[in-house]
Amino acid sequence: MDFIGYAYAMGSGGSGGGNAGGFGAFIPLILMFAIFYFLLIRPQQKKAKQHKAMLSAVRKGDKVVTSGGLHGEITGITEDVLTVEIAPKVRVKVSRGSIAGVLKRGEPGADSTGS
Repeated sequence: MDFIGYAYAMGSGGSGGGNAGGFGAFIPLILMFAIFYFLLIRPQQKKAKQHKAMLSAVRKGDKVVTSGGLHGEITGITEDVLTVEIAPKVRVKVSRGSIAGVLKRGEPGADSTGS
């Protein structure tokens, strides 16, 4: 038997190893998905959940910052629209989703808005 015939015979030995090799090819793909899930998807879902909870907890009189950078005090609330007073007698209506954060006492900007 010559070298080519011997190599051909060694390469075609059994199809049992092909199934294990097929699953082995998916392991890096599964690991990449797990890494993406824990580094990107899960933290984003957690942050969205916290933002939703914060939006549902806003009340009249809270000092807020909009995603556009306006600081003001909430003077009116409806289902989807908040009325924010950004200066004395200057009120703007913003959608509830555009509230970026609620300022707490002692934070910069919490006492400088509205009144």
